[in-house]
Amino acid sequence: MKKLILVAIMLLSITTVVQAQSIRFGIKGGVNFANQNGDTPPAFDSKESITSYHAGLVSEIKLFENFAIQPELLYSTQGASYKNVDEEFKKELGYLSIPVLAKFYLSKSLSLELGPQASFLMNQRKNVDLNDAKTFEFAAVGGLGLNITKNLFVQAHYALGLTEASKDADIKNSTIQLSAGIMF
Repeated sequence: MKKLILVAIMLLSITTVVQAQSIRFGIKGGVNFANQNGDTPPAFDSKESITSYHAGLVSEIKLFENFAIQPELLYSTQGASYKNVDEEFKKELGYLSIPVLAKFYLSKSLSLELGPQASFLMNQRKNVDLNDAKTFEFAAVGGLGLNITKNLFVQAHYALGLTEASKDADIKNSTIQLSAGIMF
């Protein structure tokens, strides 16, 4: 399944590049407000969101005046903070995320951005032995982008995990991402 998704993304990218009117590349980074939706492990009373980060490469492949494809390659940290009576335990998962967003321009500077995201677990930092994380995650991403100048932009995205983030628990990642970037 993972290979099929990657092949589909690559074919879409190659086909899009051939038909593209213009291609721009850039970098972006920002803050994540991440949480894990689903069951709280029995040893813990509650869970709360964590503040983390994301950074990486972005490109924009303009196909029409009001439509573009925006593939990205990001390192993104997600997870949650679990609490019981005595202590707080933070579980942080580091993913290599590949969102491929359809970008609909509502005006010259404002865009609606929607699409799938495939993420691969790179590392896992935690100070408690919770259930092991799965190595692949699939999510749906939606949000808005604002071009401040021709090269500077800001974005707000929400990524909702569609697959479980843990092997043994019904937990899915959800992340609000606030980004700033520059296109070259």
